[in-house]
Amino acid sequence: MPIQHNPLPGAAAPQYLSASLSLDGHPPSGVIAAPASLPARAVCRICTQIITEMVMLTSDRIQVRRDRRRTLCHIRQISMYVCHVALQIQMHDIGQAFGRDRPTVGHACHVVEDRRDDPAFDDFVSAVERTVNSIFRSGGVPGHE
Repeated sequence: MPIQHNPLPGAAAPQYLSASLSLDGHPPSGVIAAPASLPARAVCRICTQIITEMVMLTSDRIQVRRDRRRTLCHIRQISMYVCHVALQIQMHDIGQAFGRDRPTVGHACHVVEDRRDDPAFDDFVSAVERTVNSIFRSGGVPGHE
């Protein structure tokens, strides 16, 4: 049950406020706010964690060190792509969140877009986009179809 915030004693809280914010103005635990209300760094971190978990679920073998590094690079590229395409975050902000520059984010987006010719990879990225959009409740921002 969400905590209700009453601005004036005896006054009822607006319906949208009581359902979505706690006393400190943040969403209650278990509810993730829209990407626009969170810092880009937090949104990018959440996306990266989601993608990492999805990769681990689909991975069928233990990776050697070299493959692990490559996988982490691919996860970062997919995360940059999803943050830009599905969540409409600017490349400059994504770059700052990942400690990279804007051209690196652009390169990551091109790499992922080029890899989407592979049907299995395209299905995976589409699933990631749907998951991220549903978690952040982006409300009408379509994913890449």
